[in-house]
Amino acid sequence: MRFKNKNISAFILIIKFIWLLCFQQATLAAETKNPVSHKAHAIAMHGQPKYPANFTHFDYANPDAPKGGVFKRAIVSSSGFDSLNPFIVKGVPAAGMAYLGGGYIYDTLLVQSYDEAFTKYGVLAESMEWPEDRSWITFNLRKNAKFHDGHPITAEDVVFTFNLLTEKGHPLYKTYYHNVKTVTALNSYSVKFEFDTKTNRELILIVGQFPILPKHYWETHDFTKTTLEFPLGSGPYKVSKVEPGRSIHYERVKDYWGQNIAVNKGHNNFDTLVFDYYREPSVAIEAIKAGKYDLRAENSAKSWATEYNTPAVKEGRLIKASVTDYTPAAMQSFIFNIRRSKFKDPKVREAIGYAYDFEWQNKTIFYDSYTRIDSYFAGSELAATGLPSEAELQLLKPFKSQLPSELFTKPFTLPKTDGSGNVRNNLRQALRLLKQAGWQIKNKQLVNEKGEPFDFEILLTQANFERIVLPFQKNLKRMGIEAAIRKIDTQQYVARRRDFDFDMIISGFPQSNSPGNEQRDYWHSSQAKIKGSRNYIGIENPVVDQLISKVIQAPSRTALITSTQALDRVLLWNHYVIPQYYLNQNRLVYWNKFSMPKQPPKYSVGLNTWWYDPTKAKKLSKQ
Repeated sequence: MRFKNKNISAFILIIKFIWLLCFQQATLAAETKNPVSHKAHAIAMHGQPKYPANFTHFDYANPDAPKGGVFKRAIVSSSGFDSLNPFIVKGVPAAGMAYLGGGYIYDTLLVQSYDEAFTKYGVLAESMEWPEDRSWITFNLRKNAKFHDGHPITAEDVVFTFNLLTEKGHPLYKTYYHNVKTVTALNSYSVKFEFDTKTNRELILIVGQFPILPKHYWETHDFTKTTLEFPLGSGPYKVSKVEPGRSIHYERVKDYWGQNIAVNKGHNNFDTLVFDYYREPSVAIEAIKAGKYDLRAENSAKSWATEYNTPAVKEGRLIKASVTDYTPAAMQSFIFNIRRSKFKDPKVREAIGYAYDFEWQNKTIFYDSYTRIDSYFAGSELAATGLPSEAELQLLKPFKSQLPSELFTKPFTLPKTDGSGNVRNNLRQALRLLKQAGWQIKNKQLVNEKGEPFDFEILLTQANFERIVLPFQKNLKRMGIEAAIRKIDTQQYVARRRDFDFDMIISGFPQSNSPGNEQRDYWHSSQAKIKGSRNYIGIENPVVDQLISKVIQAPSRTALITSTQALDRVLLWNHYVIPQYYLNQNRLVYWNKFSMPKQPPKYSVGLNTWWYDPTKAKKLSKQ
């Protein structure tokens, strides 16, 4: 049938109208089902952000801080660094090259406020839009943001970076962003993240944490290899000098695009940042006393007590300062690799814990400065204490048959001594547990029913940990256990830890006031066999997996506290580690040529808000 031209035109118009009507109805239905309910400059995990949209700077930063000067710090490492690519498993990255967060040279979509538990404010993102159920988020980028070569930062760079990190980067990225379903550039300056869950409240915050990389740069570089080529960034600093394994210098970008936005005001005040590498802590201590660098974070109680009794400290030229740390303490501990058959039985792990005499060590070696750490979230409201609360029991009772019965009837406690060094009673208890697990003493050696001896290796990379391990080794020997101490360089250590090629290591599990997806990387079964994950222990426990989900999906602060306490309790009662100690202070030693804001941040030392003070420096040089 042949139509006249006017009839064809009318027909086409009708079809277009019907299509447009259907599209509008579909769009309206989608928006009605999942409408935008928030558009803001910041996102809080729970409650509302502290700072309004028109805020000019964080309270803990001085917006008038002068720029200038050099800030030198020391890194103690037996083998230095070999890469400026921190985003992959290979290599040892240089200090300041952060793999999560921007470090010094990369910008991120959002940045943390350090006087709130968990609130993020826009850096590259000028504003964000999201629905009530937090099932997606759109970031609207600042149109003046650019990389150091002048190339604009666009939504395409965000999509490219996310795919690159999760497909070719460190396994952490794939785990951390497990629930991200799609990332789409809506236009040049808007990018949308969609999730496969509506119960993970923190996802809209943590998808703003990764550094945004330049697509045009990495398309012509091999992302999977270590490199010492200076990378292209977008942040307040750029790499200016590298002496492989010895030092790295960062130069402040004078025309940094983001220097005047509120989150950056009063930050990044030094013209040059330098990280010098030292092989031994003792050499680094002598170097700061000689003025070779500016600031040292001291982690040795002995050194803090004995190494800084110098005229410079007494005269106030070299400052010793303890800054209170309000974040949960990292669980520093002897970590079992339970992939090893001899460590699979929780009774064996509990028994070995009796050989660690914290009280004697604290009194004899640590100058009574530490507290025994007895929680994976020590020093915070997230830590499990006493018996399980009614709220915790609601989470734990469904798993009662899979948990130690004592978890429900006894508070978790660690073995104690009188500090005299006499651990005979503890060793008796340890041997009872070992006997129950099928081990017994024969000819002063602990053996199993096959006559195989109980021996293992403790892997170290820091020489100052030997004085902690030696008394532990001695007590294990009294139990008939041979524990060899092996010290290796940093590169070997990183490689062996990455490959889970160890029996026992000393390490920690850093925590925040708002735990979430990172718990999956620490403890989830899915990570036990992924090399490079932080499930160093090798945990494959379905109860732990379920409780991690409860933490991630917590709908309120109260629910988050309860689920975290339950997770903490289960981890403790499985004796995956031998807890050591912690200090809720950051111990700093620095030369008195810097100034800092009157109000420090609550959840950070705040070094990024310090500035070089010429008046103090001049006075210091004359003394």
